[in-house]
Amino acid sequence: MRRISASIWQVVDLPFKLVAVFLITVYRYTLSAFVGRTCRHLPTCSEFTTSAIWKFGFWPGGWMGLARFWRCRPGGTHGYDPVPEVLPGAGRWFAPWRYGRWR
Repeated sequence: MRRISASIWQVVDLPFKLVAVFLITVYRYTLSAFVGRTCRHLPTCSEFTTSAIWKFGFWPGGWMGLARFWRCRPGGTHGYDPVPEVLPGAGRWFAPWRYGRWR
């Protein structure tokens, strides 16, 4: 039963992943050129969010990207910050803010 629900979830999640990655790609090749290269992390926030969405799905990956974007503010963190290998243990669909590292 768990395999069936996981397969169904992958099918439902795919259109959301595709749309999100498409919008991020459009941002990277249009608006980002006008804003300039100002990201304080490596990989950049858009690359991080794209990788997190492909690796973990739209909902957890999107929240990880949002948390990463929040850390990329003045007074925030900087440096090398890759996508985690596994989902945080406290993250749940009903408590999505626990997927990201906010500080």
